[in-house]
Amino acid sequence: MQIVKIICCIFLPPVAAYLQVGLTNHFWINLVLTLLGGVPGVIHALWLVLTNKKA
Repeated sequence: MQIVKIICCIFLPPVAAYLQVGLTNHFWINLVLTLLGGVPGVIHALWLVLTNKKA
């Protein structure tokens, strides 16, 4: 499942954030970062998945 989340981080960062933490503040932050620019959203999503953050 970790590999799927990492792939989602690259192509759909908010989906990866949702899979990792659900509808928490991290998801909304990631959505805003993705809308402002794709790269910040990808970095944030990777950070969430690789540090194994939980809801």
